[in-house]
Amino acid sequence: MRVVGENIKVDVYPTAVAIKMAQEQNLDLVEISPNADPPVCKIVDYSKFKYEQKKKQKEIKANAQKTVVKEIRFGPNTDDHDFNFKVKHAQKFLQTGAKVKAYVHFAGRSIVYKERGEILLLKFAQELEEHGKVEEMPRLEGKRMYMMVAPKGKK
Repeated sequence: MRVVGENIKVDVYPTAVAIKMAQEQNLDLVEISPNADPPVCKIVDYSKFKYEQKKKQKEIKANAQKTVVKEIRFGPNTDDHDFNFKVKHAQKFLQTGAKVKAYVHFAGRSIVYKERGEILLLKFAQELEEHGKVEEMPRLEGKRMYMMVAPKGKK
């Protein structure tokens, strides 16, 4: 195995020799890259190594972008005024960078109007065409038909 670390000549050593070198320095032998040929090990203080890894992961997580999903609910018989009102809200959500989950809720026997719900969601997608792109086409799950719209790339 290839051994690296402080106060060590970087070279390929047998496993027993590498372990002995680590013990002499009161440190641990940690396998860094097991898939390399030969495998790479580092002589370090293992607890310090774990701490630094955890710190890096935390930093990566803090810099990750968090996605917000806003929901907009329609009924199968939603009027034009209500529809336009909800489209304006969806446009604001998309401009702030949030995803929009629009769904039509079928209550009671209104489930027979599935076509109306799909037409409504497709019309909704068409209205939001310049602000976002459809991530998921209308799909029926139970008593809800929903669709996801993601914001377009920031300019």
